Amino acid sequence: MGCAPARYLVFFQYFGTSGVMETKRDQALIGVQNYLEKAAESLKASAPIKFRISSRTDTGVHALCNAAHLDIQRGPGKPHFSEEQLLSSLNKHLRPEPIRILSAHRVPSSFHARFSALSRTYIYRLLLGCAHHSQVPVFERDLCWAPAGGPLNVPAMQEAAQFLLGTHDFSTFRSLNSDTEFTSPVRTIFQLDIQPSAGFLSHHYEHRALEFWEVKIKGRSFLYRQVRRMVGALVAVGMGRLAPHHVKELLEVKDALAFPPNIMAPPSGLFLKSVEYNEADLDVTVAPGG
Repeated sequence: MGCAPARYLVFFQYFGTSGVMETKRDQALIGVQNYLEKAAESLKASAPIKFRISSRTDTGVHALCNAAHLDIQRGPGKPHFSEEQLLSSLNKHLRPEPIRILSAHRVPSSFHARFSALSRTYIYRLLLGCAHHSQVPVFERDLCWAPAGGPLNVPAMQEAAQFLLGTHDFSTFRSLNSDTEFTSPVRTIFQLDIQPSAGFLSHHYEHRALEFWEVKIKGRSFLYRQVRRMVGALVAVGMGRLAPHHVKELLEVKDALAFPPNIMAPPSGLFLKSVEYNEADLDVTVAPGG
C-alpha cells in the first residue's frame, strides 16, 4: 500500500475568458478547473486529481491570484512531489492557456482552500472619459468597465460605500441561483475603498483624458454576483441615478428582486486580487519519506 496522499495548496491566475468552475464536456466554454485537472493528468497520480477551488468566479471575471487545494496519491515507493516539481509540471502543460500557477505549498490534510480562507479581496477597474465603448483602448479591452455618461461623482460613491461596510444581510445584493435557498445572505465587508489607479501604459495616452479608478472590496466570502451588484450600485450613485441613501435602503429591504434593473456591473472589470490565509495553516512538517 502506498503513502497517504499529499495535499497541496496552489495559487494561480487567469484571464476570465471562461468561468473557473468545471463545466460539462458538451458546453462551449471550458472552465479553468478543467484545464487545471487536465494538466494534472501529466503527474500520473494513482488516483484522479481534483482541484478544490477557493473562489468561484463567473465567466469574464479575472483572477490575479485564486487558490485551490489538491490531493496527490502516488504509487508504492514513489516520493511525494516537491513544490517546485508540481509548479513546473503544471505550468508546462498549461502553457497554451491564459492560466499560470504562481506557487505551490504542501499543507496539512485538514487544510481546505475554500473553508480555511480568512478573506478574499476583489478589485473592480473603472475607466472614465469614454463616451462610447469603442473609445476603450484596445489594451484595456475586457479588463475594465467604461460606463458612459460623463464623470462620476466619486465622493458620493465613497459616501454610499460606507453603508456597505460591516456585517449585513446582503440579500438585495445577490443574484438568485440554485444555491440561494441554502446559503445565508449574511456577509461581512472589511474594506471598501475607491481610489484612482493607473491603466496599462496609460501615461502614453497624452491625447486622451482618461481616468482609471479601482474599487477594492475585502470580505471573508461573497454571495453570487454580490461584488458586481455592489459596484453597479455605487456607479449608479456616481452617475446620479441613485443617491447614497438609496444604497442603505436597498440593503435594508433584503430582497434580491428589489435591486434596480440594468445597473449590475459587467464581469470584465472584476479581478479576484487575492485569497488570504493564516500563515500557520500553510506550514506542514513533513516527516522523512512522508
